[in-house]
Amino acid sequence: MNARQLLALEGDGIGPEIMAATLSVLDALRPVLSRKIEITRAQIGFAALREHGSTIPDAVIEAAKAADGVILGPVSHNEYPPKDEGGLNPSGVLRRQLDLYANIRPARLWEGLAAPAQTAMDLVVVRENLEGFYADRNMHMGGGEFMPVPGVALAIRRITEEACLRIARKGFELAAARPEKRVAAIHKANVMRLSDGLFLDVVRSVAAEYPQIAYEEILVDAAAAHLVRNPARFDVLITTNMFGDILSDLASELAGGLGLAGSLNVGPHHVAAQAQHGSAPDIAGKDMANPVSLILSLEMMLRHFGEVTAADRIIAALSICLATAATRTKDLGGELGCTAFTTQMISHIEGTTT
Repeated sequence: MNARQLLALEGDGIGPEIMAATLSVLDALRPVLSRKIEITRAQIGFAALREHGSTIPDAVIEAAKAADGVILGPVSHNEYPPKDEGGLNPSGVLRRQLDLYANIRPARLWEGLAAPAQTAMDLVVVRENLEGFYADRNMHMGGGEFMPVPGVALAIRRITEEACLRIARKGFELAAARPEKRVAAIHKANVMRLSDGLFLDVVRSVAAEYPQIAYEEILVDAAAAHLVRNPARFDVLITTNMFGDILSDLASELAGGLGLAGSLNVGPHHVAAQAQHGSAPDIAGKDMANPVSLILSLEMMLRHFGEVTAADRIIAALSICLATAATRTKDLGGELGCTAFTTQMISHIEGTTT
C-alpha cells in the first residue's frame, strides 16, 4: 500500500512551534498507523511572501491538491498586504481550491480542567465553508461586498441547494456515528426567509433520510443563549458559514478556549487539519505556545483516515496531560512550554505503544 502523503504548512507567528510539536506527536504514533505517512513541507504566510511574492504560491496550491491531507498552521492574514501585492489568506485559498465545503469543530470539556461551561458539554459544529456573506466565498460574483455610492455598503449572501445538501449530509453522517444521535439546524429563517428558508428546506429533506436521528430547528440567537445556559442540549449543530463561525468560537470558549479546539476542513477528495486559533505573534519564538489545537486537528484528520487507534492515543495522552496543572501549558495554568508539553504527551503515547 502506498504511503499517505501529508503537506505541512507552518504559517506565521507560533505556527512553526506548534507544527513541530504536532509532527513530533505524529512521529510517535507511527508504530500504530495502518498505513505509512510521508510529510512534505512548504512555506506559506510571510515567509512565502518574502521568498516568492505571495503568501500562498501556486506551487503550494498544486502540492496541496496532490496530497492526501494538509496540516495548516495559523496565519496572520489580517496583517498581510493587499491581494494584488501577494497578500492572500492561505486558508481561504485552500478552502476554495480543494473544495473544502465542511468545517467541523468539536467542543468538549476535559476532566480536571476548569471551563466556563457549567454543565456537561460534548458537541460538534458542522459549518458550511464555501458560501454565505463572506466576500472571499463570493469571488466569482465580483466579491461579497460593494459600495454603490459613498456611505452605503451592501453585502451579498450566497446560499445554494447543492451546498446546503452537502453540509446537511455531512452533519447527519457525523450524528449517526455519535451516541446521542441528535441534530440541531441553526438558522434565522424568521428574517432571512429566502436564504435560510432554502437551507432549512434542504436540511429537512436530509433529516427525513435519518429517522433514527432526533432533529430540531433553532434560531441562531436562541442557539447562542442555549449554548451558554445549557450546552448539553446540543450534539451536532448544522449551520451556514457565518453562524457556524461565530457559534463554534463561542462553543470552544465555553469548553476552555480556542487553544483546546480542533478543526477539520473536509471536501470530497481533500482534508485539511487547521489550528482554530490565530498566529499569536506576541509569543512567537518564546516556547510559550499551546499546541493542543493543532494536535487535536491532527487527531481529527487521523480519525477521518480511519486511523482510530492513533487518534484514540492522542485523546488518551491529552486527557492525562490536561488533567493536572503540572503537565499543562502556561496559558492553562500550568508551568510547561510548548516543547516540554509535547515531550509529556509523547511519553504517554510511547508508553502505550510499546
